[in-house]
Amino acid sequence: MSDSDNPGSVYLETLARVGYVSRKVAEPSLYRDLGFRCGLEVHQQLKTARKLFCRCPAGRYQDGESYDAQLVRHMRPTLSELGEYDGTALMEFKTRKNIIYRILGETACTYDIDDTPPFPMNREALNIAIEIALLLGTQVVGELHITRKQYLDGSIPTGFQRTAIVGIHGSIPLKTKPVRILQLSIEEDSCREVSDIGHERIYSTDRLGMPLVETVTYPDLLTPDEAREAAHYIRFLARSTGKVNVGIGAGREDVNVSIDGGTRVEIKGVQHIRWIPDLTHNEAFRQKALLAIRETLRSRFTETEIQDWSAQAHASRPKDHAHLLPVGVEPEAAMALNLPGFSGLLAHFTNPGRCFADELSDRLKVVACIEKPNLAHSEEASTQLPWDSIRKTLGASDRDAQILLWGPSADMETAIDTVIERCQLAFAGVPNETRKALADGTTLFERVLPGPDRMYPDTDSAPIPIDEQDIETIRAGLPEPVEAMCQALADWDIPEDCHAFILKRNLLPTLRSLIVNGWDPAYAGALLGHTLRSVCGDRPGDLTWLVALADDVRKRGLDRDILPVLIARGYNSTSPTLDALLREVGYSAITGEALRKQIPGLAEQFSPRKRQRSPYAMRNWIMGQLRKHALGNLRLSSLSNWIDEMERA
Repeated sequence: MSDSDNPGSVYLETLARVGYVSRKVAEPSLYRDLGFRCGLEVHQQLKTARKLFCRCPAGRYQDGESYDAQLVRHMRPTLSELGEYDGTALMEFKTRKNIIYRILGETACTYDIDDTPPFPMNREALNIAIEIALLLGTQVVGELHITRKQYLDGSIPTGFQRTAIVGIHGSIPLKTKPVRILQLSIEEDSCREVSDIGHERIYSTDRLGMPLVETVTYPDLLTPDEAREAAHYIRFLARSTGKVNVGIGAGREDVNVSIDGGTRVEIKGVQHIRWIPDLTHNEAFRQKALLAIRETLRSRFTETEIQDWSAQAHASRPKDHAHLLPVGVEPEAAMALNLPGFSGLLAHFTNPGRCFADELSDRLKVVACIEKPNLAHSEEASTQLPWDSIRKTLGASDRDAQILLWGPSADMETAIDTVIERCQLAFAGVPNETRKALADGTTLFERVLPGPDRMYPDTDSAPIPIDEQDIETIRAGLPEPVEAMCQALADWDIPEDCHAFILKRNLLPTLRSLIVNGWDPAYAGALLGHTLRSVCGDRPGDLTWLVALADDVRKRGLDRDILPVLIARGYNSTSPTLDALLREVGYSAITGEALRKQIPGLAEQFSPRKRQRSPYAMRNWIMGQLRKHALGNLRLSSLSNWIDEMERA
């Protein structure tokens, strides 16, 4: 249980000390004062028939638990040419993980495990990447050089990803300023994580090797809202080509955040752009909180004491405190650990609902592979453990803090080392690390950041020349810029809450078709952004039938109020033709005058007792009786006005 479940005085005092402000009321000046900087890495899968470096089909996903074979891998770090180990490799080795790959024969081959050299790069994917690079305003390289990027978390069986820079030094326009694009790369996708529990991490290989592009911005984004706007723009730009995949997992964002005095922290796996403002806002304050913890520690220790700190931390034997564990916890071992000088810091605020003890618990889950709950600490507001007895056993002083942690016996040595290592990092401030995005706007520790030398040339792949004529051919077929599309939506008075859906689903061509066929632009935009979105969610699919249906409704002279009803029926219909859908909804032709004549009789049928419930009760009831007959024959607003006229008379 963390202190965040029942915040005590330490948590609340340090929250105030850090000066946390909710994003809802945060002003741009707040981020200037923090020295907030943010950069994006936006990944987008490309819509191709084949994978990037082999001929396996792309876009076919495994269903649930179905797979043909499993492959198991273990991390074994090796020395580099400089006689050094990569920090990420060492961390993964400590976890003693079994990395299990679930393989479907249809979507995998020996290339995936580096038993077969790569095929030539998929030219269809490369052409799409060049198109997106041109839309970003980057300079397309004259020759493509394929490199290997180390991936040591197991998400790629070979331990590396093939990637190549396609374009450099572009820019995108935000509402208030341009944002520089560092580069656009084409690369192969990694595996899809199925689960990560204890010492076993399971991946599905169905998306492994699928082509994607990565757009990297400079850290020019100075507020969370700018970060969200830039991510939307890059997504809209890629979708405008009509050549990228959509749906869950097809587009993913990694967000890099730092503040003055902090360091770059990478937030991985942001599944929804709407998460970005809260994630970046909270990460800024997490770094501010860690800097406050650093200053407190430095005020308590001399430089020599900081260097010798780990020697002062000491733990009990595993058997000494097993009887003190919370009810329902039955691990093999439990140990108490004394943290010299950390009094008041374990419950120190770091993020909404989280404290510094959560930083330790997160690392125990990742590095020692001990599932949560995995610790209790002496500053928890709700703990009932006999901390006085534990302090006596450990010989602790008043300025110390204590942790009780538990788990399998084989993991306890790693657990102690992990806690001590993270506490040592607290003296430096903000550790370089990768963190996992959560839907509530907070993050969890995922791994240390890879070393600077994680990329090296791929000797299996020859350079690929990019012909200038090919570039110009692609340039000639580019879609219009995103800013032009946004301006068109504004000029047509399309409701603003429809803009994002129309742009991210590349529905501007459909909207234009409706307008060309005679539909009012604002109504057509709402038809797509409201009606269609409520029916199809994130996957509108091919909408040729919708354009034809709307055109038939207009030519037949039917009132437009019936169109949303027909679209709702037609989206899942095998025969979305007008006549078929009219039969489904029970449409029959009737004149407006005939409908109007029915209003007095229905008013007489309405119970006076029911009328007392609401001044609009009778009108709503009559509308309910006549709506089905009015749809397609009469504007519903006209019917409502007739009822009001009758009541006033």
